[in-house]
Amino acid sequence: MTSTAQQAKEDLGNRLHEIRRDAGLTGRQLAALAAWHFTKVSKLEHGTQSPSDEDIRIWCRLCDAEDQIADLIASLRAVESQYIEWRRMMRAGTKRRQQMQRIWEHESRMLRIYEPLLIPGIFHTATYAEAIVSTVISFYGIPDDLSQSIEARLARQDALYRGHRRFHVVIGEQALHTRMGSAETMTGQLGRLLEASTLHGVRLGIIPTTAVHEVWPLHGFWIFDERLVRVETYTAELTITQPREVGLYLKAFQGLADSAVHGQEARALITRALADLGESVDAT
Repeated sequence: MTSTAQQAKEDLGNRLHEIRRDAGLTGRQLAALAAWHFTKVSKLEHGTQSPSDEDIRIWCRLCDAEDQIADLIASLRAVESQYIEWRRMMRAGTKRRQQMQRIWEHESRMLRIYEPLLIPGIFHTATYAEAIVSTVISFYGIPDDLSQSIEARLARQDALYRGHRRFHVVIGEQALHTRMGSAETMTGQLGRLLEASTLHGVRLGIIPTTAVHEVWPLHGFWIFDERLVRVETYTAELTITQPREVGLYLKAFQGLADSAVHGQEARALITRALADLGESVDAT
């Protein structure tokens, strides 16, 4: 198990501990009521043993917390599956990851995307995508399927034009200036972002560097409807399905969106970034 998966397991154990404590039961008392070995409660609370669905039902019933059963079982089922190591998932290259992302996007009707430093993949141009995918391939030392991955990434953009799904995308102003590829690549990408901001079903927000944040911007994430959150780290990809945690991400997204400017104000920031890019090229 990865260290991040173990942490998720321990977090689940901590929640069980809090429920027992709130019920006023000792570990031995709960074990006796459940007809378990007296050490089982400690093992579950410390994350050294995984509970079963039935363990959670018994625990919550004895602690008068049956309203938390569904939430805890959702957490349990995510523990082993929510962390997928990048090297294992992408051992055949990055194309498969893009194909998976396309499925999630097409299954959703409302997508909320937050990216503080880069333009989201759903808006990529071919050359911007090439710069990012090349970096990923080099960093992880995975098979080079650059052309196939770019093709799969660009194919995802049909989600912008087909069906009745909506996109609310919030990015940090820094994403307009993070240089991926040449100046020509960035010019084309910013132009594409301007175009995408006017699409029906797309709402683009940009958080100015001077904005007062309602929520601290920790990392990028994607929310699919109100059922699933995806978070990428250097070593793994986190899938969050536990309702309470999805709710926190929805709250975080709303706070970030409240700090952003939209519409003409957002497009003005893109236009300014394009002008700054042109000036930097001229200076060289």
